[in-house]
Amino acid sequence: QVQLVESGGGLVQAGGSLRLSCAASEGTVSSYHMGWFRQAPGKEREFVAAMHWSGGSTYYGDSVQGRFTISRDWAKNTVYLQMNSLKPEDTAVYYCAASARANYRLPRYDYWGQGTQVTVSS
Repeated sequence: QVQLVESGGGLVQAGGSLRLSCAASEGTVSSYHMGWFRQAPGKEREFVAAMHWSGGSTYYGDSVQGRFTISRDWAKNTVYLQMNSLKPEDTAVYYCAASARANYRLPRYDYWGQGTQVTVSS
């Protein structure tokens, strides 16, 4: 059973930075494609970033390209999302997810975390 636990969310001013962490069950980040999604109230879940299980490729949503970076630490079984130049429209609950299939941009991952709230004030 894969377990994912997000942390690092909070309140930040526009222009600021946050780093989200996703602690995964042992072996997960080296066996599954890992992704980050977000969901704002009244909106559909949106793709943010993803990484191929090998770590060789990364993918980003258009709205975060150039501002967010996905990375991982194999030894710690943890995936990170570094978020810079935050905007009020980045406010959402952020979810970590793991997938056995390479459908990076679709919210059809096999396992999901509980989410962490990110609020960006103007």
